[in-house]
Order: sequence, then structure tokens, then C-alpha cells
Amino acid sequence: MRTSDFDFNFSSNILAKYPSSERDESKLMIINRNNKKIEHKLFKDLHQYFEEGDTIILNNTKVFPARLFGNKEKTEAKIEVFLLRELDKKDRTWDVLVDPARKVRVGNKLNFGYGLTGEVIDNTTSRGRILQLHFNGTHEEFIKKIKEIGKTPLPKYINRPTEKNDELRYQTIYAKKEGSVAAPTAGLHFSKHLLKKLEIKGINIVEITLHLGLGSFLPVEVEDISKHKMDSEKCLIDEKTCSIVNNTIQKKKRICAVGTSSMRAIESSVSSNKNLNPFIGWTNKFIFPPYNFSIANSMITNFHMPKSTLLMMTAAFAGFDLLMEAYKIAIQEKYRFYSYGDAMLIL
Repeated sequence: MRTSDFDFNFSSNILAKYPSSERDESKLMIINRNNKKIEHKLFKDLHQYFEEGDTIILNNTKVFPARLFGNKEKTEAKIEVFLLRELDKKDRTWDVLVDPARKVRVGNKLNFGYGLTGEVIDNTTSRGRILQLHFNGTHEEFIKKIKEIGKTPLPKYINRPTEKNDELRYQTIYAKKEGSVAAPTAGLHFSKHLLKKLEIKGINIVEITLHLGLGSFLPVEVEDISKHKMDSEKCLIDEKTCSIVNNTIQKKKRICAVGTSSMRAIESSVSSNKNLNPFIGWTNKFIFPPYNFSIANSMITNFHMPKSTLLMMTAAFAGFDLLMEAYKIAIQEKYRFYSYGDAMLIL
């Protein structure tokens, strides 16, 4: 398949710039792959589709305030820096994106205030820049300072200033392990009340960790999608999660991956007998049609950008034609798209 196959037209008014008033009050589209039936529910109805012994896999990564605003030395030009990942603790070097990129060159110095400065020391990566940050203090104090002055890294399309509520809502209620620069958005719909309902019903709730970085939102710039290279993201799957998931597989019950990040994580560590293995490391797994999934037989995900790797993975799971029909209906029915938008459950 080609990248252009995953394009579609839409009006900008379907882009959700704010979350729903309550997490589980967002719309939920139900897509049944067997009978091709599409239903319309609310996310709080999710428990109706699971029964005792089923397993739901959540990504417990936590978003950190990765967006910094500074000024270029001498010109005082405003520069936005998006921290992607720390490369060296000792040297305090980070892989970053900068905006506007054309104004920043190797050797340029940036001032973020509060005793934090930076210097661009490399401009050769495919992702963006290598920035060395300077701060008079320990590494722990340095990280604390970043959290104090950094802003919630809302996606660019939201195109509004970060608000206080974003610190809470651009984070799942079960976020534990800090390291993401983007939220695992399918999980944003879960409320404490809904999770409790699922647990009372006897449904297993397990967690993996995949820290979302540039790999999750880097655009596909080649027409032949098999030539696209995913950026690596850090992943952790523990033995407890594997034991519960593999027991669910053995009993032929429902296993649901919440979000493309959870799906990518579990598909990155599959044994030869189609079980889930413990894993600590990095994954650059890129899933696109056709693909045979080994672990999950259902999936929760949001509505994604045209031509994105997230849309390609969802099409591989749902089936290309059925998913494109679902997106057409979603646009007609005024579903809200992207990070703060509505969700779908693919069965």
C-alpha cells in the first residue's frame, strides 16, 4: 500500500482543541470486524463489551513538560524547543525539535531564563537538533527546573496556549512512569469509575510502558510505506503482565490493547508460540497492512491524522476498507478527531 491511500478530506472543525467535559463522556464508535457492523456509543459503555477473564492492556507512561520557550542570544528571537529525549545525563545533551527551525544553527545559544541556557551543538540528525543545556546545579535540580518552567507538550494543531487544565487532562489517570512527550491518547478516556466497573466485572487490567517520542508522530514522507523508518521508543513489559496476558490467550478470552502504543509494545515482544515475552529496551516496530497480529484481538484507539503511522496500524488491525468506511461515517456524525477527540473500539 502507498501513503496516499491513507489520505482523506476533513474540515478543521472536527479537530478537538479541548477534551470532553468528563473523560468517559466522549463518543465511542464500535467496529465489529466479523459482521462489518458499526455502532455508536459513549466511552462509559465500554464495560458492556467485556466479560470476566478478559484482559485490557494500558500504557502507563507519563507525559513530562517537554516544551520550553527561550530567546536566541543577541537577536532575542523567540524559539520554542521541544525536548524529545535525553542523550547524555553528564553532558546534558538532548535530542530536540526547534521552531522556527530555520533560525537556529550550530553554535547558537538560547536563554530560557531561571538560570537555564542551551547551545546547539549538532544539526545532523534526521529528527532535528542536538541541544546541550546548561544549568548550575545537580542533574536532579536540572530536571526539577525543566519541570518548573516547561509546558505541557500539546500537539501543534491544537494551536492555543497551554491551560492549567491541560496538565491534568493531557495525562491518563493511571500515568506512572515519566518519559513521554505525547500522551497515549486512547487512555485519556478512562475514568476511575469506569476502571472500577471493569475490575468489579472480573476483567484483568494490566500495564505496559512505552514512552512516546518522535516515533509516534513523525510524518511519513515516502510514498512506499515499507520504506518509512520508525524512530525508536523505550518500552518495558514485565513478567506479571505477560503471565496474565498469556493465561488469557490460553483461555481464548478477549485481549484489548488500549492505543497504538500498547499494541506496538506487545507486538514488539512475541515468542515463537505467539505468547507475550517480558521486554526492556527500544522498539522501532512499524505496523502497516497487511499484518498478522499475535496478542490482542481487540483494540481501542482515537481517530488519527491522514497518512500517519497510527492510521496505518489501525487499518492493519481493522481492515483497510472497513476503517476507511468508519472514518467516513465518523466525519458525517461529527466525531471529534485526534488527541482530545473521541475513540473507537475495534472487535
